[in-house]
Amino acid sequence: MEIYFSPEVITPHFQLLNVVDAKGKAVGNVAFLFDEKKLYVHGLLEEKGVEADFKDLVTPYLKGLAKAKEGMDIFSCLYSGCEKIDINEEVKGGNE
Repeated sequence: MEIYFSPEVITPHFQLLNVVDAKGKAVGNVAFLFDEKKLYVHGLLEEKGVEADFKDLVTPYLKGLAKAKEGMDIFSCLYSGCEKIDINEEVKGGNE
């Protein structure tokens, strides 16, 4: 299943994005909160089976946000159903 970001709220301090499927149905959301040199990411998917697509969507987005401030620490908590999705290595690998 292809999934996309659909912006809900974007401010200089946080972004709240819906995660939608190709039909526009919401399947989850992700929030990005900015604090000086820290970026907090919290995302939830309602259904299992799109974890790889979610990682493929979130990882380059995070790498792009991290370029905005050099040395930014990223703290992430992403879940699909009740299982954690780990993206730490993918994100850190692109910033070194």
